[in-house]
Amino acid sequence: MRALTAKFMDRSVLLAATLALVARQYDIPSEPFWSDAALRHPYVVVALVCTVAVFGALTPFQSHADRRKAERRAVVRQQVLAHFGKMLAVARTAQTPVETGDLGLHIWQIRRSLRHPLHGYLRRTVAYRLGNTPVTRSFAPTKGVGVVGLCWKRNEEVSFDVRELMSRLTDRQAFERYRDTQGADAVMGLDWEEFRRVAHRGAVFASPIRSRSGDFIGCVSVDARHGHDSMNVEDFWHELNSLCSRIVQDDFDIL
Repeated sequence: MRALTAKFMDRSVLLAATLALVARQYDIPSEPFWSDAALRHPYVVVALVCTVAVFGALTPFQSHADRRKAERRAVVRQQVLAHFGKMLAVARTAQTPVETGDLGLHIWQIRRSLRHPLHGYLRRTVAYRLGNTPVTRSFAPTKGVGVVGLCWKRNEEVSFDVRELMSRLTDRQAFERYRDTQGADAVMGLDWEEFRRVAHRGAVFASPIRSRSGDFIGCVSVDARHGHDSMNVEDFWHELNSLCSRIVQDDFDIL
């Protein structure tokens, strides 16, 4: 049961019981109706009062939904960490092994705001990193911006060897020339300042989360300071795509 459905059911029962008590107080539809009801069911008023108290204070349907949600969240997060661990095992095979705390996994969802009311933007809903550094920076890209934005634009898997690109585009002039000749997608749809801000994540991968109709609804990204070529292999993509398939079976709220 979804949390919104459970909340609606609690409110509906509470409203129905409250309206029944009000009707009893003012003899609606008539006094004989309630007198007859009291004779046949002497505890009806007590039952209504108890219903108002229970559903007003305890919200049983919502409480049950919250417990179920917490249980499902624990299961899903265990599965996310299992896939994450397998990705890390692949990353450790890099010529310079990726450190445990360096690899980051992020789950993104399309959201809309006053600034982006139509097409929306990608909001990071969950971030997993097995260490305290580097700190996750604020990033809310639109379609075509960043690796996750390109994943959204193309609705397919995307990876970038940002470290190699950064080694060639060392100043604004080189960056602008490359962007003009190769197109915005060649630099992840970023401008120079944005490129410099995210260049510390040297290897970035993203795979789409699709609805059952095949529409892009979010994505999962993985990043590290280096190791793009070592991670850009079938085993790594298998774990990333499997995780995306798992997430689409559950609500983003679960995460």
